[in-house]
Amino acid sequence: MPAHRRRSPGRFRAAFTLIEILVVIVVIAILATLVAPNIFQHVGAAKDATARSQMEMLGAALDAYRLDNGAYPTTAEGLGALWQKPATGELPNWRGPYLRKDVPLDPWGHAYQYVAPGTVNVNGYDLLSYGADGQSGGEGENADIAAWETSTRR
Repeated sequence: MPAHRRRSPGRFRAAFTLIEILVVIVVIAILATLVAPNIFQHVGAAKDATARSQMEMLGAALDAYRLDNGAYPTTAEGLGALWQKPATGELPNWRGPYLRKDVPLDPWGHAYQYVAPGTVNVNGYDLLSYGADGQSGGEGENADIAAWETSTRR
């Protein structure tokens, strides 16, 4: 055997064969098909819980605003009145901002719906998220989440 083809006793080449790599890829794919549905099943519930938590935080800020100013922000002033002093009306006791950051979007990237005085809570406000589809009504992830509802839908 020629000298350039002989293997030295201390050196050998370690590598995976194509078959071994394909077997590993197939095993990973099978595991992904079993695990992924369980993970994505919980994403909707997590977004629902996030929306409810954010609405509780907004509710606390709205209550602080009302304590300082005697009334909740109007629909026209909106939730932005919690972050910046409204240009309309006299608010001598505005001690904001009432939030640490600007008003968040709901977990699906839509603005929270705020009406004051509310249609459901005529002496207060209505605060809700329209869910994943961003439209009123719906079921599952598309269902509306209202601040005045205490029970979770999942």
